[in-house]
Amino acid sequence: MTADEKWSPSEKKVARNAYDAALKVALDKTMAELKSKVSAVAVPSDMWEVEDFLRQQRRMIDELFDYRYSQLVVVFASLIRQGYLDENLLAGLSEDKRQMIRKYASWNRGG
Repeated sequence: MTADEKWSPSEKKVARNAYDAALKVALDKTMAELKSKVSAVAVPSDMWEVEDFLRQQRRMIDELFDYRYSQLVVVFASLIRQGYLDENLLAGLSEDKRQMIRKYASWNRGG
């Protein structure tokens, strides 16, 4: 697949919905972890550990979630591999795109 692969209007809608769903999963997971960490804060120095956690999570989310069409195939593969995206949400993308996503996801798994 090339960087200039065309995305039809219907594929763009599917992609946006899948991307948004995966982002919600990632943010919900981060929020749950944050609440757990905050409730465990016992001494002032624990606050900075929470800050470090948030900084790491923001960096990870910012790096992982890239909504440029030239990057979406790789992004979706990574999201599937990391458990943020159910491949079924990509129904409606061309079979070529879905095959490429599966291929990248399996490479990322080491298999």
